[in-house]
Amino acid sequence: MVNHTPTTKTISLDQYGIKNANIKYQLSPDTLHDIVLEKGQGKEADSGAIAINTGEFTGRSPKDRFIVNDDITKDRIWWGDINIPYDSDKFQKLYDKVTNYLSNKEVFVRDSYACADTDYKLNIRVINEYPWSNMFAYNMFLRPDDEDLKTFTPEWTIINAPGFMADPEVDGTRQHNFAILDFTRKIALIGGTGYTGEIKKGIFSALNFILPVFKNTLPMHCSANVGKEGDTSIFFGLSGTGKTTLSADPDRKLIGDDEHGWTKENTVFNFEGGCYAKVIDLSAEKEPEIYGAIKRGAILENIIMNDKGAVDFKDTSITQNTRVSYPIHHIENIQEGSIGKNPKNIFFLTADAFGVLPPISKLTPGQAAYHFISGYTAKVAGTEAGVTEPIPSFSACFGAPFMPLHPTKYAEMLSRKMKESGVTVWLVNTGWTGGPYGVGKRMALKHTRAMITAAMNGSLDAANKGNYHIHSVFGLQQPRTCPNVPTEVLSSRKTWNNDEGYYKTAHKLANFFRDNFKQFESYANEEILGGAPPIIK
Repeated sequence: MVNHTPTTKTISLDQYGIKNANIKYQLSPDTLHDIVLEKGQGKEADSGAIAINTGEFTGRSPKDRFIVNDDITKDRIWWGDINIPYDSDKFQKLYDKVTNYLSNKEVFVRDSYACADTDYKLNIRVINEYPWSNMFAYNMFLRPDDEDLKTFTPEWTIINAPGFMADPEVDGTRQHNFAILDFTRKIALIGGTGYTGEIKKGIFSALNFILPVFKNTLPMHCSANVGKEGDTSIFFGLSGTGKTTLSADPDRKLIGDDEHGWTKENTVFNFEGGCYAKVIDLSAEKEPEIYGAIKRGAILENIIMNDKGAVDFKDTSITQNTRVSYPIHHIENIQEGSIGKNPKNIFFLTADAFGVLPPISKLTPGQAAYHFISGYTAKVAGTEAGVTEPIPSFSACFGAPFMPLHPTKYAEMLSRKMKESGVTVWLVNTGWTGGPYGVGKRMALKHTRAMITAAMNGSLDAANKGNYHIHSVFGLQQPRTCPNVPTEVLSSRKTWNNDEGYYKTAHKLANFFRDNFKQFESYANEEILGGAPPIIK
Protein backbone atom coordinates (compact mmCIF):
# COMPACT_ATOMS: atom_id res chain seq x y z
CA MET A 1 0.00 0.00 0.00
CA VAL A 2 1.44 3.38 -1.03
CA ASN A 3 1.58 6.29 1.40
CA HIS A 4 -1.25 8.70 0.54
CA THR A 5 0.30 11.64 2.38
CA PRO A 6 0.55 14.54 -0.10
CA THR A 7 4.13 15.33 -1.06
CA THR A 8 5.54 18.75 -0.20
CA LYS A 9 7.42 18.92 -3.51
CA THR A 10 6.54 21.90 -5.71
CA ILE A 11 6.81 21.91 -9.48
CA SER A 12 6.56 24.30 -12.39
CA LEU A 13 4.87 23.64 -15.72
CA ASP A 14 6.61 26.48 -17.55
CA GLN A 15 8.79 24.03 -19.47
CA TYR A 16 5.61 22.61 -21.02
CA GLY A 17 4.37 26.04 -22.05
CA ILE A 18 1.65 26.00 -19.37
CA LYS A 19 1.93 29.42 -17.70
CA ASN A 20 0.54 30.73 -14.40
CA ALA A 21 -1.39 27.55 -13.69
CA ASN A 22 -2.83 26.82 -10.26
CA ILE A 23 -1.02 23.49 -9.85
CA LYS A 24 -2.53 20.77 -7.66
CA TYR A 25 0.35 18.31 -7.43
CA GLN A 26 0.18 14.67 -6.35
CA LEU A 27 -3.10 15.00 -4.45
CA SER A 28 -4.33 11.90 -2.62
CA PRO A 29 -7.33 10.01 -4.03
CA ASP A 30 -9.35 11.04 -0.97
CA THR A 31 -8.66 14.71 -1.68
CA LEU A 32 -9.46 14.33 -5.38
CA HIS A 33 -12.68 12.47 -4.49
CA ASP A 34 -13.77 15.42 -2.34
CA ILE A 35 -12.83 17.97 -5.02
CA VAL A 36 -14.92 16.12 -7.61
CA LEU A 37 -17.93 16.33 -5.28
CA GLU A 38 -17.28 20.00 -4.42
CA LYS A 39 -17.14 20.92 -8.11
CA GLY A 40 -20.33 18.98 -8.84
CA GLN A 41 -18.48 16.83 -11.37
CA GLY A 42 -19.58 13.55 -9.80
CA LYS A 43 -21.70 11.88 -7.16
CA GLU A 44 -20.94 9.35 -4.46
CA ALA A 45 -22.39 5.85 -4.78
CA ASP A 46 -23.55 3.93 -1.72
CA SER A 47 -20.35 1.86 -1.97
CA GLY A 48 -18.28 5.00 -1.39
CA ALA A 49 -17.01 5.07 -4.99
CA ILE A 50 -17.24 8.26 -7.01
CA ALA A 51 -19.52 8.15 -10.07
CA ILE A 52 -18.75 10.42 -13.02
CA ASN A 53 -19.99 10.91 -16.57
CA THR A 54 -17.30 11.15 -19.25
CA GLY A 55 -19.51 13.28 -21.49
CA GLU A 56 -19.82 13.00 -25.25
CA PHE A 57 -17.40 10.06 -25.49
CA THR A 58 -18.02 6.92 -23.45
CA GLY A 59 -15.36 4.85 -25.21
CA ARG A 60 -12.21 5.20 -27.25
CA SER A 61 -12.34 6.82 -30.67
CA PRO A 62 -9.90 4.76 -32.81
CA LYS A 63 -10.28 6.93 -35.92
CA ASP A 64 -9.09 9.94 -33.92
CA ARG A 65 -5.85 8.32 -32.73
CA PHE A 66 -2.70 9.53 -34.46
CA ILE A 67 1.07 8.97 -34.36
CA VAL A 68 3.50 11.70 -35.38
CA ASN A 69 5.38 10.67 -38.51
CA ASP A 70 9.06 11.44 -37.84
CA ASP A 71 12.54 9.92 -38.03
CA ILE A 72 11.81 7.44 -35.22
CA THR A 73 8.49 6.20 -36.58
CA LYS A 74 8.41 6.65 -40.37
CA ASP A 75 10.04 3.31 -41.28
CA ARG A 76 8.83 1.29 -38.28
CA ILE A 77 5.12 1.98 -37.80
CA TRP A 78 2.45 -0.10 -39.55
CA TRP A 79 0.73 2.94 -41.08
CA GLY A 80 -2.92 2.72 -42.12
CA ASP A 81 -6.41 3.02 -40.68
CA ILE A 82 -5.19 1.96 -37.22
CA ASN A 83 -1.95 3.96 -37.03
CA ILE A 84 -2.78 7.24 -38.73
CA PRO A 85 0.18 9.53 -39.48
CA TYR A 86 0.20 13.09 -38.15
CA ASP A 87 2.48 15.91 -39.25
CA SER A 88 5.15 16.98 -36.73
CA ASP A 89 4.74 20.70 -37.39
CA LYS A 90 0.97 20.45 -36.95
CA PHE A 91 1.53 18.60 -33.68
CA GLN A 92 3.65 21.45 -32.35
CA LYS A 93 1.01 24.01 -33.28
CA LEU A 94 -1.80 21.97 -31.71
CA TYR A 95 0.34 21.33 -28.62
CA ASP A 96 0.89 25.07 -28.23
CA LYS A 97 -2.87 25.65 -28.44
CA VAL A 98 -3.57 23.06 -25.76
CA THR A 99 -0.91 24.32 -23.36
CA ASN A 100 -2.14 27.89 -23.88
CA TYR A 101 -5.68 26.66 -23.10
CA LEU A 102 -4.43 25.13 -19.82
CA SER A 103 -2.46 28.24 -18.83
CA ASN A 104 -4.02 30.34 -16.03
CA LYS A 105 -6.25 27.38 -15.11
CA GLU A 106 -6.34 25.00 -12.18
CA VAL A 107 -4.60 21.82 -13.32
CA PHE A 108 -4.00 18.51 -11.59
CA VAL A 109 -0.54 16.98 -11.97
CA ARG A 110 0.61 13.48 -11.05
CA ASP A 111 3.98 11.81 -11.31
CA SER A 112 3.70 8.05 -11.76
CA TYR A 113 5.25 5.25 -13.74
CA ALA A 114 4.45 2.24 -15.89
CA CYS A 115 6.03 -1.26 -15.83
CA ALA A 116 6.36 -3.05 -12.49
CA ASP A 117 9.73 -4.55 -13.51
CA THR A 118 12.29 -1.86 -12.65
CA ASP A 119 14.42 -2.82 -15.68
CA TYR A 120 11.59 -1.53 -17.90
CA LYS A 121 10.26 1.30 -15.71
CA LEU A 122 8.84 4.30 -17.60
CA ASN A 123 8.40 7.52 -15.58
CA ILE A 124 5.27 9.46 -16.55
CA ARG A 125 3.97 12.94 -15.70
CA VAL A 126 0.22 13.32 -16.16
CA ILE A 127 -1.27 16.82 -16.50
CA ASN A 128 -5.07 16.84 -16.25
CA GLU A 129 -7.72 19.49 -16.65
CA TYR A 130 -10.19 17.58 -14.43
CA PRO A 131 -9.68 16.14 -10.91
CA TRP A 132 -11.37 12.83 -11.74
CA SER A 133 -9.02 12.29 -14.69
CA ASN A 134 -6.11 12.73 -12.28
CA MET A 135 -7.71 10.30 -9.84
CA PHE A 136 -7.96 7.81 -12.73
CA ALA A 137 -4.22 8.27 -13.32
CA TYR A 138 -3.61 7.49 -9.63
CA ASN A 139 -5.65 4.31 -9.95
CA MET A 140 -4.23 3.04 -13.20
CA PHE A 141 -0.53 3.88 -13.19
CA LEU A 142 2.04 2.67 -10.68
CA ARG A 143 2.50 4.91 -7.66
CA PRO A 144 5.92 6.20 -6.55
CA ASP A 145 6.39 6.87 -2.83
CA ASP A 146 7.55 10.21 -1.41
CA GLU A 147 11.19 9.15 -1.44
CA ASP A 148 10.98 8.29 -5.15
CA LEU A 149 9.33 11.64 -5.88
CA LYS A 150 12.29 13.60 -4.51
CA THR A 151 14.41 12.54 -7.49
CA PHE A 152 11.62 11.82 -9.98
CA THR A 153 12.36 12.81 -13.58
CA PRO A 154 9.51 12.23 -16.07
CA GLU A 155 10.41 10.57 -19.37
CA TRP A 156 6.94 10.71 -20.97
CA THR A 157 4.24 13.34 -20.46
CA ILE A 158 0.49 12.96 -20.86
CA ILE A 159 -1.39 16.23 -21.39
CA ASN A 160 -5.13 15.68 -21.04
CA ALA A 161 -7.55 18.54 -21.80
CA PRO A 162 -11.10 17.22 -22.34
CA GLY A 163 -12.50 20.75 -22.61
CA PHE A 164 -10.25 21.76 -25.51
CA MET A 165 -11.80 21.32 -28.94
CA ALA A 166 -9.62 21.07 -32.03
CA ASP A 167 -10.49 22.77 -35.31
CA PRO A 168 -10.16 19.95 -37.88
CA GLU A 169 -9.62 22.26 -40.85
CA VAL A 170 -6.77 24.08 -39.11
CA ASP A 171 -5.33 21.37 -36.86
CA GLY A 172 -5.45 18.40 -39.24
CA THR A 173 -7.58 16.23 -36.98
CA ARG A 174 -10.66 14.33 -38.15
CA GLN A 175 -12.97 16.06 -35.69
CA HIS A 176 -12.68 18.04 -32.45
CA ASN A 177 -11.33 15.17 -30.31
CA PHE A 178 -7.87 13.62 -30.66
CA ALA A 179 -5.27 11.38 -29.03
CA ILE A 180 -1.80 11.82 -30.52
CA LEU A 181 1.51 10.11 -29.70
CA ASP A 182 4.81 11.84 -30.42
CA PHE A 183 7.76 9.47 -29.89
CA THR A 184 10.39 12.18 -30.43
CA ARG A 185 8.93 14.64 -27.93
CA LYS A 186 7.67 11.72 -25.76
CA ILE A 187 4.23 13.25 -25.35
CA ALA A 188 0.71 11.82 -25.41
CA LEU A 189 -1.63 14.72 -26.25
CA ILE A 190 -5.34 14.14 -25.58
CA GLY A 191 -8.13 16.64 -26.11
CA GLY A 192 -11.84 16.96 -26.77
CA THR A 193 -12.76 13.74 -24.94
CA GLY A 194 -13.32 12.97 -21.28
CA TYR A 195 -13.14 9.21 -21.72
CA THR A 196 -10.43 8.18 -19.26
CA GLY A 197 -9.44 5.05 -21.17
CA GLU A 198 -7.59 7.26 -23.67
CA ILE A 199 -5.11 8.14 -20.89
CA LYS A 200 -4.01 4.59 -20.15
CA LYS A 201 -4.22 3.38 -23.74
CA GLY A 202 -1.91 6.18 -24.87
CA ILE A 203 0.91 4.85 -22.71
CA PHE A 204 0.04 1.25 -23.61
CA SER A 205 0.38 2.13 -27.29
CA ALA A 206 3.73 3.83 -26.61
CA LEU A 207 5.03 0.76 -24.78
CA ASN A 208 3.82 -1.48 -27.62
CA PHE A 209 6.38 0.33 -29.77
CA ILE A 210 9.17 0.89 -27.24
CA LEU A 211 9.38 -2.61 -25.73
CA PRO A 212 9.71 -4.77 -28.87
CA VAL A 213 11.83 -2.25 -30.81
CA PHE A 214 14.26 -1.27 -28.07
CA LYS A 215 13.90 -3.86 -25.26
CA ASN A 216 13.28 -7.22 -27.02
CA THR A 217 10.19 -7.63 -24.85
CA LEU A 218 6.71 -8.66 -26.00
CA PRO A 219 3.92 -6.25 -24.95
CA MET A 220 0.55 -7.94 -24.50
CA HIS A 221 -3.08 -6.83 -24.21
CA CYS A 222 -3.86 -9.45 -21.60
CA SER A 223 -4.55 -10.22 -17.95
CA ALA A 224 -2.32 -12.54 -15.92
CA ASN A 225 -2.31 -14.44 -12.64
CA VAL A 226 -0.08 -16.82 -10.66
CA GLY A 227 -0.88 -20.19 -9.09
CA LYS A 228 0.29 -21.58 -5.77
CA GLU A 229 3.07 -23.48 -7.56
CA GLY A 230 4.36 -20.26 -9.13
CA ASP A 231 2.96 -20.99 -12.60
CA THR A 232 1.81 -17.94 -14.56
CA SER A 233 -1.26 -17.92 -16.81
CA ILE A 234 -1.92 -15.26 -19.44
CA PHE A 235 -5.40 -14.31 -20.74
CA PHE A 236 -5.74 -12.52 -24.08
CA GLY A 237 -9.10 -11.18 -25.19
CA LEU A 238 -10.97 -8.21 -26.54
CA SER A 239 -13.38 -6.16 -24.46
CA GLY A 240 -16.27 -8.22 -23.11
CA THR A 241 -14.63 -11.64 -23.48
CA GLY A 242 -13.82 -12.11 -19.78
CA LYS A 243 -10.17 -11.04 -19.39
CA THR A 244 -10.71 -9.25 -16.09
CA THR A 245 -13.34 -11.68 -14.78
CA LEU A 246 -11.41 -14.89 -15.44
CA SER A 247 -8.06 -13.63 -14.17
CA ALA A 248 -9.66 -12.60 -10.85
CA ASP A 249 -9.51 -16.13 -9.46
CA PRO A 250 -9.82 -16.71 -5.69
CA ASP A 251 -7.28 -19.55 -5.92
CA ARG A 252 -4.66 -17.58 -7.85
CA LYS A 253 -2.93 -14.24 -7.31
CA LEU A 254 -3.67 -11.46 -9.78
CA ILE A 255 -0.68 -9.88 -11.56
CA GLY A 256 -2.87 -7.48 -13.55
CA ASP A 257 -6.00 -7.31 -15.68
CA ASP A 258 -5.10 -5.66 -18.98
CA GLU A 259 -1.54 -4.84 -20.04
CA HIS A 260 1.70 -6.80 -19.53
CA GLY A 261 5.18 -7.39 -20.86
CA TRP A 262 6.85 -10.79 -21.39
CA THR A 263 10.60 -10.36 -21.00
CA LYS A 264 13.57 -12.14 -22.54
CA GLU A 265 14.20 -13.47 -19.00
CA ASN A 266 10.81 -15.25 -19.24
CA THR A 267 9.01 -13.15 -16.64
CA VAL A 268 5.66 -11.40 -17.01
CA PHE A 269 5.14 -7.95 -15.50
CA ASN A 270 2.16 -5.63 -15.20
CA PHE A 271 2.34 -2.26 -16.93
CA GLU A 272 -0.24 -0.79 -14.57
CA GLY A 273 -1.12 -0.22 -10.95
CA GLY A 274 -4.85 -0.75 -11.24
CA CYS A 275 -7.78 -2.34 -13.05
CA TYR A 276 -10.30 -0.89 -15.49
CA ALA A 277 -13.20 -3.32 -15.59
CA LYS A 278 -16.49 -3.36 -17.48
CA VAL A 279 -19.41 -3.42 -15.03
CA ILE A 280 -22.33 -4.24 -17.29
CA ASP A 281 -24.49 -6.82 -15.44
CA LEU A 282 -21.98 -6.91 -12.57
CA SER A 283 -23.08 -8.80 -9.46
CA ALA A 284 -21.49 -9.90 -6.20
CA GLU A 285 -22.43 -13.50 -6.99
CA LYS A 286 -20.83 -13.70 -10.46
CA GLU A 287 -17.79 -11.46 -9.95
CA PRO A 288 -17.19 -11.01 -6.21
CA GLU A 289 -13.61 -9.71 -6.53
CA ILE A 290 -14.54 -6.87 -8.89
CA TYR A 291 -17.76 -6.10 -7.02
CA GLY A 292 -15.85 -5.88 -3.73
CA ALA A 293 -13.25 -3.54 -5.27
CA ILE A 294 -15.91 -0.87 -5.84
CA LYS A 295 -15.45 1.30 -2.76
CA ARG A 296 -14.02 4.70 -1.90
CA GLY A 297 -11.09 5.30 -4.24
CA ALA A 298 -12.81 3.62 -7.18
CA ILE A 299 -14.31 5.60 -10.07
CA LEU A 300 -17.52 4.43 -11.73
CA GLU A 301 -18.06 5.72 -15.26
CA ASN A 302 -21.33 6.37 -17.07
CA ILE A 303 -23.47 4.22 -14.77
CA ILE A 304 -27.01 4.92 -13.59
CA MET A 305 -27.80 5.07 -9.88
CA ASN A 306 -30.80 6.16 -7.83
CA ASP A 307 -31.08 9.02 -5.31
CA LYS A 308 -29.77 6.76 -2.56
CA GLY A 309 -26.61 5.94 -4.51
CA ALA A 310 -27.56 2.38 -5.46
CA VAL A 311 -26.10 1.49 -8.87
CA ASP A 312 -28.16 -0.34 -11.47
CA PHE A 313 -25.46 -2.32 -13.28
CA LYS A 314 -27.98 -3.60 -15.82
CA ASP A 315 -28.87 -0.10 -17.00
CA THR A 316 -27.00 0.70 -20.23
CA SER A 317 -28.98 3.83 -21.12
CA ILE A 318 -25.77 5.90 -21.27
CA THR A 319 -23.54 3.21 -22.78
CA GLN A 320 -22.88 -0.52 -22.90
CA ASN A 321 -19.31 0.37 -21.93
CA THR A 322 -19.96 1.14 -18.26
CA ARG A 323 -16.66 0.95 -16.34
CA VAL A 324 -14.92 1.07 -12.99
CA SER A 325 -11.28 1.91 -12.30
CA TYR A 326 -9.62 1.04 -9.01
CA PRO A 327 -6.06 0.60 -7.69
CA ILE A 328 -4.97 -3.03 -7.74
CA HIS A 329 -4.75 -3.15 -3.95
CA HIS A 330 -8.58 -3.02 -3.90
CA ILE A 331 -8.30 -6.70 -4.89
CA GLU A 332 -7.23 -8.80 -1.91
CA ASN A 333 -5.58 -11.69 -3.73
CA ILE A 334 -2.80 -9.96 -5.66
CA GLN A 335 0.76 -10.87 -6.58
CA GLU A 336 3.07 -8.55 -4.64
CA GLY A 337 5.34 -6.71 -7.01
CA SER A 338 3.04 -7.48 -9.97
CA ILE A 339 5.59 -9.82 -11.59
CA GLY A 340 5.14 -13.50 -12.44
CA LYS A 341 7.60 -16.13 -13.61
CA ASN A 342 7.38 -19.40 -15.46
CA PRO A 343 4.46 -18.85 -17.93
CA LYS A 344 2.75 -22.22 -18.42
CA ASN A 345 -0.64 -21.52 -20.05
CA ILE A 346 -2.02 -18.92 -22.42
CA PHE A 347 -5.76 -18.54 -22.98
CA PHE A 348 -7.22 -16.76 -26.01
CA LEU A 349 -10.71 -15.66 -24.98
CA THR A 350 -13.41 -15.13 -27.59
CA ALA A 351 -17.09 -14.40 -27.16
CA ASP A 352 -18.26 -16.31 -30.24
CA ALA A 353 -21.80 -15.09 -30.88
CA PHE A 354 -22.09 -17.58 -33.77
CA GLY A 355 -21.99 -20.30 -31.11
CA VAL A 356 -19.84 -22.73 -33.10
CA LEU A 357 -16.37 -22.63 -31.53
CA PRO A 358 -15.71 -25.27 -28.84
CA PRO A 359 -15.89 -24.01 -25.23
CA ILE A 360 -12.20 -24.92 -24.90
CA SER A 361 -9.65 -26.32 -27.35
CA LYS A 362 -5.92 -26.86 -27.45
CA LEU A 363 -3.85 -25.11 -30.14
CA THR A 364 -0.73 -26.12 -32.02
CA PRO A 365 2.02 -23.44 -32.26
CA GLY A 366 0.88 -22.60 -35.81
CA GLN A 367 -2.76 -22.32 -34.73
CA ALA A 368 -1.73 -20.18 -31.76
CA ALA A 369 0.07 -17.70 -34.01
CA TYR A 370 -2.82 -17.72 -36.51
CA HIS A 371 -5.47 -17.05 -33.85
CA PHE A 372 -3.26 -14.45 -32.16
CA ILE A 373 -2.91 -12.51 -35.41
CA SER A 374 -6.64 -12.95 -36.11
CA GLY A 375 -7.79 -11.75 -32.66
CA TYR A 376 -11.35 -12.94 -33.13
CA THR A 377 -14.48 -12.22 -31.18
CA ALA A 378 -18.03 -11.46 -32.35
CA LYS A 379 -20.27 -8.49 -31.77
CA VAL A 380 -23.99 -8.83 -31.31
CA ALA A 381 -25.84 -6.58 -33.73
CA GLY A 382 -28.93 -5.62 -31.72
CA THR A 383 -28.73 -1.95 -32.71
CA GLU A 384 -31.61 -2.25 -35.16
CA ALA A 385 -34.98 -3.81 -34.45
CA GLY A 386 -35.11 -7.44 -35.55
CA VAL A 387 -31.40 -7.72 -36.36
CA THR A 388 -29.87 -10.64 -34.46
CA GLU A 389 -27.16 -11.81 -36.86
CA PRO A 390 -23.74 -11.82 -35.15
CA ILE A 391 -20.98 -9.70 -36.64
CA PRO A 392 -17.42 -11.12 -36.65
CA SER A 393 -14.84 -8.78 -35.14
CA PHE A 394 -11.12 -9.29 -35.77
CA SER A 395 -8.53 -7.23 -33.92
CA ALA A 396 -4.95 -8.32 -34.58
CA CYS A 397 -3.06 -9.49 -31.48
CA PHE A 398 -6.27 -8.97 -29.50
CA GLY A 399 -5.48 -5.27 -29.44
CA ALA A 400 -4.97 -3.82 -32.93
CA PRO A 401 -5.90 -0.24 -31.99
CA PHE A 402 -2.87 -0.13 -29.67
CA MET A 403 -0.29 -1.95 -31.83
CA PRO A 404 2.02 0.41 -33.75
CA LEU A 405 4.04 -2.39 -35.43
CA HIS A 406 2.82 -4.93 -37.97
CA PRO A 407 0.89 -7.73 -36.18
CA THR A 408 3.24 -10.43 -37.48
CA LYS A 409 6.09 -8.80 -35.52
CA TYR A 410 4.24 -9.49 -32.26
CA ALA A 411 3.11 -12.94 -33.45
CA GLU A 412 6.69 -13.97 -34.26
CA MET A 413 7.80 -12.87 -30.79
CA LEU A 414 4.94 -14.80 -29.19
CA SER A 415 5.73 -17.96 -31.18
CA ARG A 416 9.36 -17.79 -30.18
CA LYS A 417 8.53 -17.30 -26.51
CA MET A 418 5.96 -20.11 -26.59
CA LYS A 419 8.55 -22.55 -27.90
CA GLU A 420 11.29 -21.39 -25.53
CA SER A 421 9.07 -21.67 -22.44
CA GLY A 422 7.03 -24.74 -23.45
CA VAL A 423 3.79 -22.86 -22.81
CA THR A 424 0.44 -24.42 -23.80
CA VAL A 425 -2.10 -22.28 -25.66
CA TRP A 426 -5.86 -22.72 -25.39
CA LEU A 427 -8.76 -21.13 -27.26
CA VAL A 428 -11.72 -20.52 -24.93
CA ASN A 429 -15.20 -19.59 -26.16
CA THR A 430 -16.92 -17.46 -23.49
CA GLY A 431 -19.73 -16.66 -25.92
CA TRP A 432 -22.76 -18.65 -27.05
CA THR A 433 -23.64 -22.32 -26.89
CA GLY A 434 -26.68 -24.24 -28.16
CA GLY A 435 -27.03 -21.91 -31.13
CA PRO A 436 -26.03 -18.40 -32.20
CA TYR A 437 -27.03 -15.22 -30.39
CA GLY A 438 -30.82 -15.02 -30.29
CA VAL A 439 -31.19 -18.82 -30.23
CA GLY A 440 -28.56 -20.20 -27.84
CA LYS A 441 -27.43 -18.92 -24.49
CA ARG A 442 -24.21 -17.50 -23.05
CA MET A 443 -21.70 -20.05 -21.79
CA ALA A 444 -22.06 -20.55 -18.04
CA LEU A 445 -19.24 -18.77 -16.20
CA LYS A 446 -18.89 -21.67 -13.74
CA HIS A 447 -18.23 -24.08 -16.63
CA THR A 448 -15.67 -21.75 -18.24
CA ARG A 449 -13.88 -21.37 -14.91
CA ALA A 450 -13.84 -25.17 -14.42
CA MET A 451 -12.38 -25.74 -17.90
CA ILE A 452 -9.66 -23.14 -17.38
CA THR A 453 -8.82 -24.58 -13.94
CA ALA A 454 -8.58 -28.08 -15.43
CA ALA A 455 -6.29 -26.82 -18.20
CA MET A 456 -4.02 -25.11 -15.68
CA ASN A 457 -3.74 -27.96 -13.19
CA GLY A 458 -3.24 -30.63 -15.87
CA SER A 459 -6.44 -32.56 -15.16
CA LEU A 460 -7.87 -31.72 -18.61
CA ASP A 461 -4.92 -33.41 -20.34
CA ALA A 462 -5.09 -36.30 -17.88
CA ALA A 463 -8.83 -36.83 -18.35
CA ASN A 464 -8.41 -37.02 -22.12
CA LYS A 465 -5.14 -38.99 -21.89
CA GLY A 466 -3.61 -36.46 -24.26
CA ASN A 467 -5.98 -37.56 -27.06
CA TYR A 468 -8.29 -34.82 -28.23
CA HIS A 469 -11.03 -34.88 -30.86
CA ILE A 470 -10.02 -32.83 -33.93
CA HIS A 471 -12.78 -30.38 -34.83
CA SER A 472 -13.77 -31.08 -38.44
CA VAL A 473 -14.19 -27.42 -39.44
CA PHE A 474 -11.56 -25.55 -37.44
CA GLY A 475 -8.98 -28.31 -36.90
CA LEU A 476 -8.83 -27.56 -33.17
CA GLN A 477 -8.06 -30.16 -30.49
CA GLN A 478 -11.31 -30.48 -28.59
CA PRO A 479 -11.56 -32.40 -25.25
CA ARG A 480 -14.28 -35.01 -24.84
CA THR A 481 -14.34 -34.83 -21.04
CA CYS A 482 -13.43 -32.29 -18.36
CA PRO A 483 -13.66 -32.41 -14.55
CA ASN A 484 -16.70 -30.54 -13.15
CA VAL A 485 -18.15 -29.87 -16.61
CA PRO A 486 -21.07 -31.88 -18.11
CA THR A 487 -19.84 -33.84 -21.14
CA GLU A 488 -22.60 -32.46 -23.39
CA VAL A 489 -21.31 -28.90 -22.80
CA LEU A 490 -17.91 -29.70 -24.35
CA SER A 491 -19.23 -30.29 -27.88
CA SER A 492 -20.57 -27.10 -29.45
CA ARG A 493 -22.16 -29.20 -32.21
CA LYS A 494 -24.11 -31.39 -29.78
CA THR A 495 -25.50 -28.40 -27.87
CA TRP A 496 -27.17 -27.19 -31.05
CA ASN A 497 -29.25 -30.32 -31.63
CA ASN A 498 -29.24 -29.27 -35.30
CA ASP A 499 -26.24 -30.63 -37.23
CA GLU A 500 -27.14 -28.99 -40.53
CA GLY A 501 -27.52 -25.54 -38.96
CA TYR A 502 -24.36 -25.99 -36.91
CA TYR A 503 -22.10 -26.95 -39.82
CA LYS A 504 -23.53 -24.29 -42.09
CA THR A 505 -22.75 -21.62 -39.47
CA ALA A 506 -19.34 -23.12 -38.63
CA HIS A 507 -18.24 -23.05 -42.28
CA LYS A 508 -19.51 -19.48 -42.54
CA LEU A 509 -17.34 -18.40 -39.59
CA ALA A 510 -14.33 -20.33 -40.94
CA ASN A 511 -14.65 -18.37 -44.20
CA PHE A 512 -14.73 -15.11 -42.22
CA PHE A 513 -11.42 -16.17 -40.63
CA ARG A 514 -9.85 -16.95 -44.01
CA ASP A 515 -11.07 -13.71 -45.62
CA ASN A 516 -9.76 -11.63 -42.72
CA PHE A 517 -6.34 -13.33 -42.82
CA LYS A 518 -5.74 -12.54 -46.50
CA GLN A 519 -4.26 -9.18 -45.44
CA PHE A 520 -1.55 -11.02 -43.46
CA GLU A 521 -0.78 -13.97 -45.77
CA SER A 522 2.21 -12.39 -47.50
CA TYR A 523 3.85 -11.73 -44.11
CA ALA A 524 3.12 -15.12 -42.50
CA ASN A 525 5.34 -18.23 -42.61
CA GLU A 526 4.15 -21.75 -43.49
CA GLU A 527 3.61 -22.76 -39.87
CA ILE A 528 1.27 -19.81 -39.27
CA LEU A 529 -0.58 -20.35 -42.55
CA GLY A 530 -1.06 -23.98 -41.51
CA GLY A 531 -2.94 -22.82 -38.43
CA ALA A 532 -5.94 -21.67 -40.50
CA PRO A 533 -9.22 -23.63 -40.53
CA PRO A 534 -8.59 -26.43 -43.08
CA ILE A 535 -10.40 -26.14 -46.38
CA ILE A 536 -12.74 -29.13 -46.69
CA LYS A 537 -12.73 -30.52 -50.24
